[in-house]
Amino acid sequence: MDTFSYLNNLDNSVFEEMYENFQANPESVDESWRKFFEGFEFCQVNYKAEKGKSFIIPNEFLVMNLIRGYRERGHLFTKTNPVRTRREYTPTLDLENFDLEKSELNKTFQAGKEIGIGNATLKSIIDNLNETYCQSIGVEYMFIRKPEMVKWLQNKMELTRNRPSFSVKEKSHILTKLAEAVLFEKFIHKKFPGHKSFSLEGCESLIPALETVVSVGKELGNEEFIFGMAHRGRLNVLAHIMHKPYFQIFSEFEGKEYEDEQLLGDVKYHLGFSTDIPADDGSRIHLTMCPNPSHLEAVDPVVEGLSRGLIEKVYKGNTDKVSPVLIHGDASVSGQGIIYEILQMSELPGYTAGGTVHLVVNNQIGFTTNYLEGRSSTYCTDVAKTIQSPIFHVNADDVEAVVYTVKLAMEFRQKFRKDVFIDLLGYRKYGHNESDEPRFTQPILYNAIEKHADPLEIYLNKLETEGSLANIDSEQIHHKIKEKLDQCFEKSKTVEKANIDPFLGSMWQGIRKATANDFLRSPDTGVPEQILRKIGTKLTELPEGIPFFRKIVKLQGDRKAMLDNNKLDWAMAELLAYGSLLVEGIPVRLSGQDSQRGTFSHRHSVLTLEDSEEKYLPLDHLSPDQAKFNVYNSPLSEYGVLGFDYGYALARPDSLTIWEAQFGDFSNGAQVITDQYICSAEEKWRVMNNLVLYLPHGYEGQGPEHSSGRIERFLSICGHLNIQVVNLTTPANLFHALRRQMHRDIRKPLIVFTPKSLLRHPRCVSTIEDLASGGFREVIDDSGVDPKKVTKLVFCSGKIYYDILQKREEIGKEDIALIRIEQIYPFPYEQIREILHRYPMASQYEWVQEEPANMGSWNFIRDIFSDVTLNYVARPPSGTTATGSSQLHKIQQTLLAEKALGMCTCEHTFGSCKLECAI
Repeated sequence: MDTFSYLNNLDNSVFEEMYENFQANPESVDESWRKFFEGFEFCQVNYKAEKGKSFIIPNEFLVMNLIRGYRERGHLFTKTNPVRTRREYTPTLDLENFDLEKSELNKTFQAGKEIGIGNATLKSIIDNLNETYCQSIGVEYMFIRKPEMVKWLQNKMELTRNRPSFSVKEKSHILTKLAEAVLFEKFIHKKFPGHKSFSLEGCESLIPALETVVSVGKELGNEEFIFGMAHRGRLNVLAHIMHKPYFQIFSEFEGKEYEDEQLLGDVKYHLGFSTDIPADDGSRIHLTMCPNPSHLEAVDPVVEGLSRGLIEKVYKGNTDKVSPVLIHGDASVSGQGIIYEILQMSELPGYTAGGTVHLVVNNQIGFTTNYLEGRSSTYCTDVAKTIQSPIFHVNADDVEAVVYTVKLAMEFRQKFRKDVFIDLLGYRKYGHNESDEPRFTQPILYNAIEKHADPLEIYLNKLETEGSLANIDSEQIHHKIKEKLDQCFEKSKTVEKANIDPFLGSMWQGIRKATANDFLRSPDTGVPEQILRKIGTKLTELPEGIPFFRKIVKLQGDRKAMLDNNKLDWAMAELLAYGSLLVEGIPVRLSGQDSQRGTFSHRHSVLTLEDSEEKYLPLDHLSPDQAKFNVYNSPLSEYGVLGFDYGYALARPDSLTIWEAQFGDFSNGAQVITDQYICSAEEKWRVMNNLVLYLPHGYEGQGPEHSSGRIERFLSICGHLNIQVVNLTTPANLFHALRRQMHRDIRKPLIVFTPKSLLRHPRCVSTIEDLASGGFREVIDDSGVDPKKVTKLVFCSGKIYYDILQKREEIGKEDIALIRIEQIYPFPYEQIREILHRYPMASQYEWVQEEPANMGSWNFIRDIFSDVTLNYVARPPSGTTATGSSQLHKIQQTLLAEKALGMCTCEHTFGSCKLECAI
């Protein structure tokens, strides 16, 4: 027996007891009753009938169930698709599915109060629900678990019935923005036939939508908006939201040479832009469009990080001042896993930006792939439900519904500081680009599109039908737009060379473009010993009266002993580098998997109290006026978190920003950010960055996935001084490398291949004096040999140095010098040449590495340095980075050192040696 049939025979005292139990603990009643009571408690009826009588007005609850049905499933029965008939879903919202009959349509129900219309007939209730939930706007929100959010949305939508109401002045403004978007696309199609522009045609209402994001956001307190989007419609957005001049956009179609000869540039629909536009109140609004690659959605985490950086730097943590706005495609928002990553990051303390406005330009197709082949979910936006974000589906042909929805979404974002999604259902007039033929794969859809009126024509007809057009000079609007387009087209012909506007230029004032001279010698980055010892003391102190885990107490004692004994390990030098920057007023952000403690339990930058969740950060207690130290354990993501931290560093050239991989090769999962942003953004988009990457690297027999940070991949994309790549052997050099990042007037990404076993290696230590004087050492010469006796120079980088050094000491070799190349790129030519001159008797030169010969630094070193004939020692070429056998690893590691020192006389370099000398 169902709930409602059972209700008529239920004693009211039993009902009251069940309802009281529900009020005290909703989980105490079964699901069907819980849903019933959730509807019942809003229905203002007197359920306390006299004992012995049957329950009064049971059909009220049937109507309540109907109301809930519309709220939960009304979005399935909307008029939101402009060119396709919607799929059929069951059960429908027909009366019989709610145990109601047509004969009751004129009957009055108190349940009408639930939707704000008071006592009303069933017909009026249904009409209101249809208008609210089943017209041009569909809404998914009943899955949200916070009642205050659900109630707020219900009140906003049901009191207005999701019916836009605009004045003639507002309608004229909407018409103008829509006309700009439509006429711009037609103009480009006419003037630049055959050129790719990835037009917005079929979804031009995006322009009034984004204009509403900015104007309403400004009214609600926003001062800055950060946009991220792919190529579709980007030129239109740049022109009409960012106010990028038409003539500049038209000029970019010509593919002219760049004024900056060192700039390689990018296609016009990838470029970023920053500008100030006037607000209605006379103030200025800052808008930024992030540059993006063709890798769809890769820009998303960058936007989030940039927004967070601005929130912290400019607005002192106030998320109400900055709004991230992400514009997705329907195929990519459901197909690209980065969407899930950024959503899971969106409410975490280290990564939140106060809520993002997501607009999906829903063409209902991905390149040539039908939407039914592109996803398993009902909607492309279903991923939004993972974080309980409301989702609005809107017919892109109904521009007033679009503007109304965006206004509501912005109000929600500002009130709840939470992501919100708007699914803008339109179409793509042409193929993937203007020269693509979509009828090869979608003939039926494109027959419908060909006959379909554009959004401007549809809106003009609507305004005329309702009588508003008589009060709007639409011809003048059209004439002014057309005249401006023609004038700017002529002006574009006078542009001789292309130029890419500096991205975030105001944020990077005082930072110049690097030259080769900047890398000849590193600046002095030492810190006076007295200051270092003071910082070290603070780092090793524990506040009295607070119980810490006994191993933490021992750890702090050991670190104090390092200071006393003047032997600093890797972690201590690292913490001293952070501390020295903090007391100089330079903020530090470190983010990554397990970064607070460190994957290898070496850092312990955050100390947890015993039997407590409370934490203590020694780096936050150095001095009263120090800068802020932020260290975050990231979610288990590389792509999203690296992209976020790259974006954060874009906004913070004043801060040391670090992303740490759990193991070096885990950065494989973030290759898109490495290739498309970190290594190439400056040449493509004039975008500088100062991000530091920590990639744990070193061969210790831990197998293929925990050995190599893939040095070769980074070196293969080094060029034009784009990044810095270091593989260090001393704590002091890490200290100076980090400080060097902030003590130059240039900014470059720094890739640090950090050690694992060296973290606790007894010989991998530095003194206070090493930190107090000098600077970063690109090359470290061998101080343990007499240059006049040396006949062979062995060059190496990283951990292998200590293996060779130990073997050399064991056999007493004095004619071989070990030269450590600490910075592999930019390559320190002059310093190495100086070292070569110090060894007049040397006639043999060798490069030694732990990695297989087709990996590591060898191929890069061989090609870039030809002053001497360089032989090499390495593991055999391989498709995998390392062996999984710990015994074979030990054999190989020993033989590497022996071969480097000439102990193996086999002529073979690798591979075909016998087992006893095989590398």
